[in-house]
Amino acid sequence: MRRGHSSGNYRNPCLTMHQPWASLLVYGIKRIEGRTWAAPIRGRLWIHAASKVPDEATIKAMEDFYREIYAVDGIADLKFPEYYPVSRLLGCVEVVGCVRREELACWEMVPEGVRLEAQTDLCWLCEQPQKLLIPFEMRGYQGVYNLEKKIYEAAIRGLTPVEGPLPVKFLLPNPQDPFSLKPGSISANVPETRTSELERSSSLTAAIAGARAAATQFSKKVQDLETTPQTNTAQSVRTLPLKSESFEEDTTPSANLSETSNKGALTSNNKEKISPIKYEEITRPSQPSSGGLRPHPGAPSKIFAAAVRALKPS
Repeated sequence: MRRGHSSGNYRNPCLTMHQPWASLLVYGIKRIEGRTWAAPIRGRLWIHAASKVPDEATIKAMEDFYREIYAVDGIADLKFPEYYPVSRLLGCVEVVGCVRREELACWEMVPEGVRLEAQTDLCWLCEQPQKLLIPFEMRGYQGVYNLEKKIYEAAIRGLTPVEGPLPVKFLLPNPQDPFSLKPGSISANVPETRTSELERSSSLTAAIAGARAAATQFSKKVQDLETTPQTNTAQSVRTLPLKSESFEEDTTPSANLSETSNKGALTSNNKEKISPIKYEEITRPSQPSSGGLRPHPGAPSKIFAAAVRALKPS
């Protein structure tokens, strides 16, 4: 496990994402997190699911996309999450690098399916997914923020490794520098004559178009919201409703598959408001969130508390 590194004041960095992208990342199916801004950290990144319940069409579009890109590498019968819980901390991944879309699309050292995930300006390279045995409720914030210490201490005991369908190891140009895999770092190794477009079947082309449409559905709803500066600590970030740091960025269909899915990630379509989890509440029952299409509300805090106690070293 790589030790965490960052270019800012991040201790236990976390990122809030829309479903189904959040669970797909934690389950090791999604290996690239797309953004219009470079990853500010290396090492563990906690993944939190926003409060918007995904509709069946969005889930189908993204599952079809990953079926097609894994089929390029000969992987069939993907096992997708049974549920896509919302307003929950789901698990974590290891961010090992960040490269430009055109670099990843032409990088011959990674499988073709990974190259097909290069649908955004900047691509965060993710390895070693781990999921929480029992996702639990908490509030999210915009951008990358720090988990509260007590939440982190409870969550770290409930992680279990995930074996993705085709795990990928992204090699660092300089193993001694965790930030060496950065935009421009592999350009010299990419032949100028190589095309970034793989030969695509009609089903693959349709799946990519569907995934782009699913991702960009959120951008139109929030493109008029104004940008608010933030610091690196959750305590200093304003609460719901919030928007991603890059709402003002490109919102065309060819833009981000996952970044645009997070635009407005913290504005809920649900009627009830999500309150932040309190550590002392883990020891007493709580009412589960309202249900929806496929997303599971997660386990009550009482069950999570029992799981935490069981995981404590004797």
